[in-house]
Amino acid sequence: MSDLWAAKRTLAREGVRPLALRMRPRSLDEFVGQGHILGPGKLLRRMLEADVLTSVILHGPPGTGKTTLAELIARTSKRHFEQENAASVGVKRIREIIDEAARRVEYEGKRTILFLDEIHRFTKSQQDVLLGDVERGLITLVGATTENPLFAVNSALVSRSTLFRLEPVGQDDVVRALRRALGDVQRGVGGRGVEVSEDALRVWAVKCDGDVRRALSALEVAVLSTPSQGDPARIIIDRAVAEESIQQKAAVYDGTGDEHYDCASAMIKSLRGSDPDAAVYWIARMLEGGEDPRFIARRLAILASEDVGNADPQAIVVANAAWGLVERIGMPEARITLAQCATYLALCPKSNASYTAIEEAAEDVRSGRTIPVPMHIKDGQVRRSIESSAGAERGETYEYSHEHPDGLGRQDYLGVAKSYYRPVDRGAERAMRETLEKARRARAQTPGEIAGEGER
Repeated sequence: MSDLWAAKRTLAREGVRPLALRMRPRSLDEFVGQGHILGPGKLLRRMLEADVLTSVILHGPPGTGKTTLAELIARTSKRHFEQENAASVGVKRIREIIDEAARRVEYEGKRTILFLDEIHRFTKSQQDVLLGDVERGLITLVGATTENPLFAVNSALVSRSTLFRLEPVGQDDVVRALRRALGDVQRGVGGRGVEVSEDALRVWAVKCDGDVRRALSALEVAVLSTPSQGDPARIIIDRAVAEESIQQKAAVYDGTGDEHYDCASAMIKSLRGSDPDAAVYWIARMLEGGEDPRFIARRLAILASEDVGNADPQAIVVANAAWGLVERIGMPEARITLAQCATYLALCPKSNASYTAIEEAAEDVRSGRTIPVPMHIKDGQVRRSIESSAGAERGETYEYSHEHPDGLGRQDYLGVAKSYYRPVDRGAERAMRETLEKARRARAQTPGEIAGEGER
């Protein structure tokens, strides 16, 4: 009787499991996506097929199959499997698992896999508990995280593990997973008379953003909420029903993690590459994901100096104005100001000459001997004080540049021969380049040439 009730309880639990959970792959062949690590001949598949798995850390966006893959590893391997979530497990339980793993090796000759979901939630000291036993091979760690493990996981633990990044699942693979659910009578919605149009499948494949779990949840919502029609009863799901079941696509964006930096980097590189279309897309992606518009304005202002510079001196003025307007206007209208600034910067002539100049000068300051300020351009009072000192020789006097017809100085203002600023032959810097060449020629004149110039 007890076995009967146990079976009924199991069926009851199975009955309330969502479709996405019921359709979790039972073998590597059912797993969709991640061909770069699980395809024929790829590293992770070879490791699993040979049962030579070392500690691994699976990282990637939600819904890409990290937990599912860990469970498949457990099924494929002959090792004992333990599963915990770092958000809810403590050091005491981890030590118990390690002690049990030691006894299992000693008495059964069987190794243990510890799957630790959300491993980034472990503190450094908690992660340190695993180090020795992972290194000795007593336990095989399979960690899963949505964060970048190079930043979120103890570096010593990372060095003892193989990192595998899971990518968002492609649209065709999402459709394949949906079709499997539609045809599966036991675990899916097969046998219920469900008819789904190709358009509906594509809607889910696009709007799920590579998250198979989200696509399957949308299918389940559509099936449960759509009334049956005709005899025999059929549930017809078209594009309109599919769009309603998944609603607005959530922007895949983590304002503090990799997405924050990746999207900002993509925006900057698009602007530098003179692509306004790409730039406004990345700005929209960040704003829709909840990014602070002031952060974007700040990045635009930096780019105006770093990548446009004097090729268009107006760029920094536009960026400064945009930053101020964003501060005063706020969202959602500030998005228009950001788009105006970004499209302007994207199509400006580009120059990084100012950026290169200050970087090279700073490197010389850090690594070279400090250059003293030449006497003739020291502060006037300081210069007179030095010259009035006993034994001091009178140095070269300062020449006022405006006394020359061209307004260009004829003296050495650095004390060493060095060229930092190299204007490009684009935009306004073309004229600046010509002026700089004239100024350098003027400074290279001999005293006799300068005197002759005065006579003329």
